[in-house]
Amino acid sequence: MRKIALHIQILIGMASGLAFALLSVKLGWSTSLTTNYIKPFGTVFLNSLKMVAIPLVFVSLVVGVTSIEDVTKLSRIGGKTFFIYTATTILAVVLGLTIANLIEPGKVIAGQTRDRLMTLYASEAEQRGETVQAIQNQNAPLQIFVDLIPENLVASMSKNEHLLQVVLVAIMLGIALLRIPPRKSRPVVLFFEGINDAIIELIRFIMNLAPIGVFSLVASLLVEVVGDSKPSEIFEILYALLWYVVTVVLGLVCMTFVVYPIMLRLFTRMSYVQFFKGIYPAQLVAFTTSSSSATLPATMERVEKHLGISEEISGFVLPLGATVNMDGTALYQGIAIVFIAQALGIELSTTAQLIIVANVVISSVGVAGVPGGAMVTTMILLQALGIPAAGLALILAPDRILDMCRTVTNVTGDAVAAVIIASSEK
Repeated sequence: MRKIALHIQILIGMASGLAFALLSVKLGWSTSLTTNYIKPFGTVFLNSLKMVAIPLVFVSLVVGVTSIEDVTKLSRIGGKTFFIYTATTILAVVLGLTIANLIEPGKVIAGQTRDRLMTLYASEAEQRGETVQAIQNQNAPLQIFVDLIPENLVASMSKNEHLLQVVLVAIMLGIALLRIPPRKSRPVVLFFEGINDAIIELIRFIMNLAPIGVFSLVASLLVEVVGDSKPSEIFEILYALLWYVVTVVLGLVCMTFVVYPIMLRLFTRMSYVQFFKGIYPAQLVAFTTSSSSATLPATMERVEKHLGISEEISGFVLPLGATVNMDGTALYQGIAIVFIAQALGIELSTTAQLIIVANVVISSVGVAGVPGGAMVTTMILLQALGIPAAGLALILAPDRILDMCRTVTNVTGDAVAAVIIASSEK
């Protein structure tokens, strides 16, 4: 009997999770059933991916840098990577602002719905504000550069929030190994290559659990969103936010399935059909985990095994992208800020929107170590533009679902960059 492909198993798990959630709501089952007996399997799967993310980033970057050998070639690949990531981030936020200004989702929301959302999520928005205030109070103008260097590498590797520090140290170690005599560096490189192979094998085992993990994550997410209240009440709020959700999803779809294929057509010989067929399972993992770092193992496996990209390129480009290249998040932030401004009756000038572009591009790297991710960054941008930070409450309801969607774009953008750079290096 032919074994069912992994991506088909993941789709089945996703559909089963949706069916279970609908059945649970329809029959009035307690949310504790899902929380106590279904969600833990999803948490185990997610934690397993996070467990190998930091070691994979560190080891693969060291192997990737040392495999290039030629420091000149390393600087060339690094320059291309930086340029592509910066260019795609700018494209993403400009696309998001353009779509938001055309659709104007914030002007659709009614005043009564706006007040209700502000009341429902006021406490959570206030907590985000306290996080932002703490960050702003402790950060000097050049604090971003201070935060790049960890006091303790082991402590940094214990938290995914400090991934940028791990990336920098790994690159520095790889360059240092290139500069010492081969007879001394070779045993160290072989050690890291062995660890890298072992982690990849561990990832294959973890990915076999993906269908169960996806089922649990989808089921628990939907049940927790609805809760014990009437589904109709939730749908009323979601319907009020429909224009916002549609605007974000439309922007992400355009970036993922229009902009990226055009880039592939212009700069590579790989067809978009071949690309999406190869990366598709990693996109499913990204959708269910909502984490670029947690998806990194699957992304690297698909890019190397199914798109034919060498470990030399993927080992350098992809871990770096999982840390600093957030196209989906950049696009989402542009739309979210415009939506909040429109909902509150605030007109954003062209200058203000150019400030948004600049700040989003910088923050895609600068806040990599900040707890709270995109929400914290969005609140910082709101404050910088003089928009009431409490407006963040308007977008908190659907954020978990949108986070799943924008992670797919983030991961796809990393893979596109790897293919373009591999093509340029022939």
